[in-house]
Amino acid sequence: MLRFSNFLFPESREPSGDHRVIAESIAEAKLCDELGVEVLWLAEHHFDGNCAYVDPVTFAAAVLSATKRIKVGFAVAQVSLHHPMRLAEQMSLLDNLSGGRVIVGLGRGTAYNVYEYQGYGIPAEEALERYEEAEGIILQAWTSPNGFQHKGKFWELNVPRLRPEPFTKPHPYVIRAASSEDGALHLARRGLPFLMNVQSLEVTQKRLAAYRATLAEAGFDAAHIAHCLDESWVWRNVVVAETDDEARRIAIPAFEAMQAQRKAMREKIYAEQGVIMKKETAPPARTNPEHALVCGAPATVAARMAEIEATGVGGVICSFRLGPMSAEVTNNSIRLFMEQVAPRFAGHMRQAAE
Repeated sequence: MLRFSNFLFPESREPSGDHRVIAESIAEAKLCDELGVEVLWLAEHHFDGNCAYVDPVTFAAAVLSATKRIKVGFAVAQVSLHHPMRLAEQMSLLDNLSGGRVIVGLGRGTAYNVYEYQGYGIPAEEALERYEEAEGIILQAWTSPNGFQHKGKFWELNVPRLRPEPFTKPHPYVIRAASSEDGALHLARRGLPFLMNVQSLEVTQKRLAAYRATLAEAGFDAAHIAHCLDESWVWRNVVVAETDDEARRIAIPAFEAMQAQRKAMREKIYAEQGVIMKKETAPPARTNPEHALVCGAPATVAARMAEIEATGVGGVICSFRLGPMSAEVTNNSIRLFMEQVAPRFAGHMRQAAE
C-alpha cells in the first residue's frame, strides 16, 4: 500500500536567484496538487541557500492558499530554533486555514549545520533538550482549553489559552523525525510512527525490522504495529525520464552538485572557526547515489519503489528537484512519476480515490 509524497527542498545558490526559485516552488506545489501527490513536505534550513524559502511555516501558508487537496507536512520544523508557544499558535493557524491539511513534523534541528544554531544564538548542544521540552509545551498548548503553566529548563510560561484552537481534534497530526536507529527505536517504544532520513535499502530493511520488533516487545498489538508502519515514511531522491540513460544523465550531476553545495558552508565554518557538529569517518548513505538516488525510466523506478514497498513502510518522501536542476526538468520528472510509476501501487490508488 505504498504512498508517495514530494519533499520540496529547492536550492538557490545565489541571493539573486531566491525570488525565482521560490516562485518555481509554488508552481511545483500546484502541479503536485493537480497530479494527486499525497503530501508536500517542507524543509527548514537557514543562511546557506540550501532551502530557498527558509521559513517553512510562512511558506506553508502560501502553499496551502495556492492548493486545494494536497497535505502540507514539515520534514521537519527545527523545534529548537522556535519559541514553542509561537510554533503552537502558527501550526494551529495553519490547521485552521487548511481545514486540517497540515502534518506537523517535529525534530530537534540540524545535526550538521552549526551555523544555523549560531545564527539564532542557541548553543547547538542544547538542541535536544530544547526540542524535548518544546514538544511537551506544544502538545499541552493544543489540548489545554483552560490554559496551563509550565516551568522548565528553558521556558517559564503562564498561558491563558491557545487561540486559535486547532481545527483538527484533539490537535494537528504530529510525526517525529528519527535520523538514527536509536531514535527510531525510541519512537517504537512510544508506539509512534517516524520519518526516516535517506538510507540504503539494506539499512532501511534492517531498521524497519528492528522498529517492528521493538513495537512488539513494547506490547503493541499487530493492528497498532501495522498502523505505525503505514504512517511511517522513508526519503529518497528521485529522477524519472523517458530512458534509464537519460535519467542518469540528468540525475548524477545534479545529485553530486547538490551534495557539494550542502557541505560547502559546513566546510567554510570549519575552516574559519574550527567548529564542526558531526565528523563523518565514512561517506554517509545520503551522499552515495547508488543508495540515495532512485533514477531511471518509469519501469526502473517502479521496480526500485517495489523494493521499498516490500520493507513494509507506508510511504516514500521523494525529492524530485536536486541541486541546480531546472524547474522544467523537475516538473517533467514529477509528471512521469505520478502518471507512470505511482499508479502501479495500491496505496496511490487508494489515495486517489479519497
